[in-house]
Parts: sequence; C-alpha cells; structure tokens
Amino acid sequence: MRFTMIVVAALSALPLVASHAAEPQYPSRPVRLIVPFAPGGPTDTIARVIAAKLTESFGQQVVVDNRAGAGGNIGMGLAAGASPDGHTILLVSSSFVVNPSLYRKIPYDPYKSFALVSNIAASPNVFTAHPSSPVKSIGELINLVKANPGKHNIATPGVGTTPDLSARLIALTAKIDLTAVPYGGAGPAVAAVVGNQVPFGCTAMPPSTPHIQAGRLRALAVTSAKRSDALPNVPTMAEVGFKGQEADTLQGMMVPAGTPKAIVTRLHSEIVKIVKMPDVSKRVVELGFDIIASTPEQFAAQVRTEVEKWGKVIRTAGVQVN
Repeated sequence: MRFTMIVVAALSALPLVASHAAEPQYPSRPVRLIVPFAPGGPTDTIARVIAAKLTESFGQQVVVDNRAGAGGNIGMGLAAGASPDGHTILLVSSSFVVNPSLYRKIPYDPYKSFALVSNIAASPNVFTAHPSSPVKSIGELINLVKANPGKHNIATPGVGTTPDLSARLIALTAKIDLTAVPYGGAGPAVAAVVGNQVPFGCTAMPPSTPHIQAGRLRALAVTSAKRSDALPNVPTMAEVGFKGQEADTLQGMMVPAGTPKAIVTRLHSEIVKIVKMPDVSKRVVELGFDIIASTPEQFAAQVRTEVEKWGKVIRTAGVQVN
C-alpha cells in the first residue's frame, strides 16, 4: 500500500516537472538592445548603463545596436519587425511619440507595434540665452520679440524634436514671431548659442546643463512640471505664467508586439531594480534626467497622451518632414 502511494505521488508530480522543463529559459542567447540614434547621445548613454546591468542579471550579453537615421524611424522600424521573443529590446526617445504626426509615413504603429515596458527616465527641455543678452526670463524674451517681430531666432536640436516643438509651442501660445532654427542635433544647437551665433536656444537639459553651470549659457525656464534637481534655481514655464508647456525627453523601453507578458514583466522588474542602484541613479541624474521607472500601463497612457499632444502642435505649426 505504501509503495502504491509513493508511485501515485511520483506520477502526479510528473506533469509539474514536465511543465517546468518545457518553459524556455529567458534569455537563452545574447540580447540586442536597439538604440535608434548615433552613439554618444543621452539615449545611447542610458542604454549602455542599462545593458551592462542587464548583462550581469541575465548571464547573457546585452549588446547595444545603434541604428540611427530618419529621426529614429530606421531603428524603430527594425525593432517593430523583430521576433517577439524578448531577445530584441528597443530604447526610444521622444521621437517615438512625435514621428507619427511629423512624418507622412513611419515604419511602426505607436499603439500596435510594441509591448511597452517602462519610461525609464525623462529630462525636461530648457530655454537658454547667451549671457550677453539682456534677456533674463521668458517674459523678457517674449517682450523683446514682440517689440522686434521677425528679427529673433531660437536654436533647436532638429525639426520635430520636443525642444523644437517646445519653442514653436511658446511662440504659438504667446503669439510671437520667434523663428525656430533646427540644427543637426543638440550639440550643434548648444554650440550655436554658446558661440552667440543664435541668441536663444531650447534643448533637452543634458547637453545644456554643463554650460549653464559654467556660466556659458543663461537658463530662462524649464518645461518640467516641477523644478529640476539639476537646476533648482531655474523656474518652470508654469511658474512664469505659461501653463500647458510641459515637455520632456523620455527614455522608453519596449519590445515587439506579441512578446510574452512574462518577459515584459521580467524586464520591467529588472528596470525597477537597476534604477534603484546608487551608481545607476547617480549617473542618470548627472545626465540631467529624472528617474521615472513607470509601469507598462502608465507608459502606454503617456504614449497616447503625448502622441495626441504633439500631433496638435505639429499640425498647428505646420511642421512636417517628408
């Protein structure tokens, strides 16, 4: 009798053992982390920090694959068509929510092509002026431009970037003739204002913050909902009387649509764990970002809100890239 009970117990355990044995290990091979921008930018820097920590946790190499071009569309399209098995991850910036309205055609659907993991971190934009300019606030900038319509430019990192759209949004809101001058990236835009080739600028905080702290640029306002820890003395746009100007540069992780939910959950838990590490959080904040680590549901809601918000600005300003 005792022997029979042992045999029955052993047999009943077989399906459970078989079930565990059948579950594929994740990851089972190296993971590709696509960054749709060139090396050296803030998205690439954060991706490399995340990749190093994921490599340690996974026991598999996580390799950053830079696929720049077409405002991020090349890399995002490549990721959208990848196998949904968790071995291809995508890290995007705000072009993900801007491009659906900015381009006539894009190689992904912001709502259907991906399973969202988390908005890891975000950085507000900052309006700046050359130190030789008499302008010391957004109000003074607006008054100057109103008094001299058609004579003032503002440097931005490129057509359709959130800093570019922030500059166009304040021009629309304040009804001023301020001309956005798009450069080929944040670096050239910052250099143009530092060199006083253009008196004003609007960029994401990371490339401008060192110059602000060194006195080479004067910060006028940030586009965050609250003041940034990196520039605590700089007011928000709402504080100076312009609500609804909030904008930031997100750093969002996602995987191709159809990726098993268990993998999405695993990636999210890894991200939450990684950004709590002191060395990671310190590095992210030094870059000028605030740690977000949103849930997949929160990130999905943010994407819907921002696609609609920036689409309205783009249509009103008449901005489009063919």
